[in-house]
Amino acid sequence: MKQYKHEKFLDGFVFLEGPRWHDGALWVSDMMAHKVYRISKSGEREMVVEVPKRPSGLGFMPDGTPVIVSMLDRLVYKLIDGELVLHTDASATVNGDLNDMVVDSVGRAYIGNFGYDIFGGGEPATAEIILVDPDGSHRVVADNLECPNGTVISADGRTLIVAESFAGRLTAFDRAANGDLSNRRVYAEFPGLVPDGMCLDVDGNIWVALFADKKFVHVNQRGEVIGTVDVGPGSAIACQLGGDDGRTLFCLIYAGEIDDIAQGKPNARIEVARVNAAAAGSP
Repeated sequence: MKQYKHEKFLDGFVFLEGPRWHDGALWVSDMMAHKVYRISKSGEREMVVEVPKRPSGLGFMPDGTPVIVSMLDRLVYKLIDGELVLHTDASATVNGDLNDMVVDSVGRAYIGNFGYDIFGGGEPATAEIILVDPDGSHRVVADNLECPNGTVISADGRTLIVAESFAGRLTAFDRAANGDLSNRRVYAEFPGLVPDGMCLDVDGNIWVALFADKKFVHVNQRGEVIGTVDVGPGSAIACQLGGDDGRTLFCLIYAGEIDDIAQGKPNARIEVARVNAAAAGSP
């Protein structure tokens, strides 16, 4: 198993999610600071927009228009001329706050949610994945998932893989031409652990954050771990391949206590590791 070294890239954030490499820069959501940032490859950060109800998943339409998940009000926005424009309202469809998202090559967005009021002490419940079509209409395409979180789409577009965080596994689906999902199956298992954000490499392997294990692990198409980036004592939140050659793994890490988040303490950072396989077309 390959063990990769890592080093600090940028710090001073509250809690980061949704990393995406786009047009030569890294985009991230600082959920608890209510801001979306664009970060250059040299580490210069630009605040792109404020999202009052907590930004999370990020993506881009085929024309480059950013798409942003707003967690607490369960809305999805497009960012047009610096303004948030409603793309879809899922508040009547899902019972938990919206979370991570992946956008395919034609602009269809798959979005998971927590399934219940996790922060308010709600009764645990399973959750759905919704698909938002380019016209803004949405529908449920999978259900009975245990906190669908980080998501990738295979290079041929035929397979979607999602992290079920509360089940300790990655789950795969076949994708139909219209975006529907079927043939649910286990892709990889991490008993007792919490898989979170993830990204796909050009070889079809997946980098996934294991929150409780404080590692980013590289998983092959047989579900086997073939590499690691150990970031302990910090917690692994999400990751994205990018950089000029696609071989820089940007690792989002949280190094504080849970109570620090509500107080806005800047305990989140980005670290980088140079890895062997470059980014694929999908996150």
